[in-house]
Amino acid sequence: MSIITTKDGTQIYYKDWGTGQPVVFSHGWPLCSDAWESQMFFLASHGYRCIAHDRRGHGRSGQPWNGNDMDTYADDLANLVEALDLKDAVHVGHSTGGGEVARYIGRHGTGRVARAVLMSAVPPLMLKTGANPGGLPMEVFDGFRAAFLADRAQFFLDVASGPFFGFNRPGARVSQGLVNSWWMQGMMAGHKNAYDCIKAFSETDFTEDLKKFDVPTLIIHGDDDQVVPIGASALQSARLVKNSTLKIYPGGAHGLADTSKDQVNSDLLAFIKS
Repeated sequence: MSIITTKDGTQIYYKDWGTGQPVVFSHGWPLCSDAWESQMFFLASHGYRCIAHDRRGHGRSGQPWNGNDMDTYADDLANLVEALDLKDAVHVGHSTGGGEVARYIGRHGTGRVARAVLMSAVPPLMLKTGANPGGLPMEVFDGFRAAFLADRAQFFLDVASGPFFGFNRPGARVSQGLVNSWWMQGMMAGHKNAYDCIKAFSETDFTEDLKKFDVPTLIIHGDDDQVVPIGASALQSARLVKNSTLKIYPGGAHGLADTSKDQVNSDLLAFIKS
């Protein structure tokens, strides 16, 4: 397996497919790099080097007790970029991974970054606060934690078979294979790591990170995203990020990389080439 070791000794697994300009993928919670395989196969087949890692505590990476926070996730990503000496990279982040990309740019700058893509991403802030009235109340995330601790396997099954892919919508064409894949990826994550990550993706404020973006940025979001509602996420991020392009998928769910993969692949390729 391809592994790097971070500064605190955590092993991070990554995939490295193809050759050409690097495209670096950051996955959502509680998944792993497998969530990006359709995009990686497509772009690698079109002449790009596609790299995706399993975030610490997820997939095949190590499961440290500490460091399950956005600053450390971003630093791990920086370790990977530096270890592979990636330059002129396109960084693509989905959901929690969009937060990882934002915090990476906020902490490490864009010296090695050519472009950025935030897809169904959690920035600028998911939690409802006085300054962010459109966010989700803490009770929502406390509910996530309670369901996780009560029966993690069933909680993950409920998310995968319902809101993540929009399979709970009338007339939805349900793919049991996608549900099974999501559940399997989620169950590979470390118990404490996945639990801690709920706080990381919901309570981290990326507003100042987004203001530091100085590269062309594509923001993709479905207007029927039940996990990260578009109003407090993509619509706000598009106002904060200079040189950003907002692309809304009508009726789009949260798991766009699968439910709208042909459109996502086409939009990514066009953006990278533009």
